Amino acid sequence: MIDPTTPVPAVRRRRLSPTHLVVVAMIAGVAVGWAFPDRPGSTGFHATDLQVLSSVFLRMIKSLIVPLLLGTLVVGIAGHGDDIRRVGRLAVRSLLYFEIVTTLALVVGLLAVNVVRPGVGVRLDGAGTGPELAHAPTSLAAVVEHAVPQSFFEAAAHNDVLPVVFFSVVFAIALSQVRGTAKTFVLTLCESVTEVMFKFVGIVMAFAPVGIGAAIAVTVGRSGLGVLRHLGALVLTLYGALLFFALVVLLPIALAFRVPLRRFWRALRDPCLIAFTTASSEAALPLALQRLEALGVPRRIASFVLPTGYTFNMDGSTLYLTLAAVFVAQAAGVELTLSQQVLMMLTLMLTSKGLAAIPRSSLVILSGTLAQFGLPLQGVAVILGVDAVMDMARTTTNLVGNCLAAVVMARWEGAFDDEAMAADALGPAAALGAPAS
Repeated sequence: MIDPTTPVPAVRRRRLSPTHLVVVAMIAGVAVGWAFPDRPGSTGFHATDLQVLSSVFLRMIKSLIVPLLLGTLVVGIAGHGDDIRRVGRLAVRSLLYFEIVTTLALVVGLLAVNVVRPGVGVRLDGAGTGPELAHAPTSLAAVVEHAVPQSFFEAAAHNDVLPVVFFSVVFAIALSQVRGTAKTFVLTLCESVTEVMFKFVGIVMAFAPVGIGAAIAVTVGRSGLGVLRHLGALVLTLYGALLFFALVVLLPIALAFRVPLRRFWRALRDPCLIAFTTASSEAALPLALQRLEALGVPRRIASFVLPTGYTFNMDGSTLYLTLAAVFVAQAAGVELTLSQQVLMMLTLMLTSKGLAAIPRSSLVILSGTLAQFGLPLQGVAVILGVDAVMDMARTTTNLVGNCLAAVVMARWEGAFDDEAMAADALGPAAALGAPAS
């Protein structure tokens, strides 16, 4: 017999994760858009009436672009200035390698989105009438002139990303040359601003399901269910472009620097699984460092190249950003010229540095680039509906690209431990189970 005085254990309710909430919001948005389409002349509620919720979400995103870019770039450059000077030649080689590979990733993304054209057929209202786009600089001289701000505050007020980046980089370089309390104070201030902005992003993303659901409802209500086919094409284009990048860029680099491919893959298999399932580079970083040491990469190289790579060498993320930005232009019916696309690629190459530790950092970078070119931020909310699926692939690519960079730097420095590699061949489980001494 059950004792009525026995306390009943509390039932723990499982809360939906942010990703699950976005998926639910996307499904609800599709249903609302299908049930209440935008028909000319009809009265009553339309899915497009939810535009205000999407607009509020996107305005919140725009409000955090400048302080986040300023804080992260200053901390990323000035905060690591001493480290870069100390490691010297390794730093120069690493940064040169990072910039070359990142540029190739941007080029692959640009080619993929122009060949497949997944955004053609999507209707996005709110595209800039062209003041920003029509006057976008088209020559190298115009790009350089535009990038140098007359006033930082004027550029910040208009979310003009290139001048903000230029000012932040020069300010950070100047700060790295300062010594004493002045540098400590300013660097601490920027670190504090960055930490607060991390929380700001979290607050904005808490509203994301509402904004995304509304944006999907508006898009489906305006374009019909066919828009889902375009989002599926975007996802497949990204996966195909990442695979192409791995085969055409990363594989030849690995062969050129005599990277032991089979052992390299066996060492990274578990970190890649963690990165793919969690969509978090940081979650896979400790195990990746351990496996690289066991593979033969000295600790001093692995511990410098991997963290630095997550600032300067986000191959998967930069490829995705190019693809997503041009997708929004195609969806808005804006035909970008080759020079404008190259300028967009340059903007993404500069703004993608230093934001890796921020959740949904690609959202901030993409929003700033679209604002720079007068393209509708509504496209960001639409893309976010399938962002979780794309995030897993680009995060895994980031991890593989940075681990490959560590092995390449070890080979280039003549410091790769072939004895550890031989031990791996004799006993892979033992060799990969603990760090090399």
